Amino acid sequence: MTSFDSVMAGVVADGDGWVASPTDDWLQGRTLYGGLSAALALRACELAVPGLPPLRAGQVAYIGPAAGTVRMEPRVIRQGKSVTFMGCDLISNGAVALRALFAFGGSRPSAYAAVAPPPPVFRKPEECPPLWPGQGVGPSFAQHLNQRLAGEVKPFSGADTGDLLVWVKHAEPVTPGQVALVAMGDALPPASFTRFTQPAMISTMTWSFDLFDPTHADGSGWLLLHSKDDGVGEGYAGQDMGMWDENGRPLMRGRQSVAIFG
Repeated sequence: MTSFDSVMAGVVADGDGWVASPTDDWLQGRTLYGGLSAALALRACELAVPGLPPLRAGQVAYIGPAAGTVRMEPRVIRQGKSVTFMGCDLISNGAVALRALFAFGGSRPSAYAAVAPPPPVFRKPEECPPLWPGQGVGPSFAQHLNQRLAGEVKPFSGADTGDLLVWVKHAEPVTPGQVALVAMGDALPPASFTRFTQPAMISTMTWSFDLFDPTHADGSGWLLLHSKDDGVGEGYAGQDMGMWDENGRPLMRGRQSVAIFG
């Protein structure tokens, strides 16, 4: 089993790009866990352009499966006085598996401020049961995460709502930073899993997110994740997502589209 930090340390330069070789324990079905793929793209951007300002937003398209040795090709799209846009393709077996767009921005004085929405009512992590009870339950990559069900609705419970509230944390110690945080942003199964009565194949298609106070968020502690679907049909689902720290401080808001096979 290869730790998250070991995977990130294994990102090495290769011509005009970067390569990494995550092990199979990071798979979700036949492809790499989506949070790890996005983190690899972000890490390649950081290595390609040292000294980037904090990450403010990201848009990720999961185009095809990624496994084995993957190649990241980051590029600067525009670098302004305070904001840098970078794109990164993650390539597996000669095909684009992921395409990411990241916006990095330095802080600026502003007369305006508003606090992002607070989390739902939650229990502390130590008061919550595991999300996946039993050995071997859940996707392969879940062995790298601590996941505890903070809400009342469970996956595969046949609920009339798609709503998941879960604490997540890296199972192994990680280097604090935005790469570790982004890796956790996609940690939950689709919110629609609570509607299901049995497992079904799913595939994330797109994920967009905004970060709040990015210098505070480092991904090393417990994170409260909430996903709620708001449209399911014709084999697809859309969901809103939120992330907060242990004190209820907002860290991330996101949006995801998911393909459902079943």
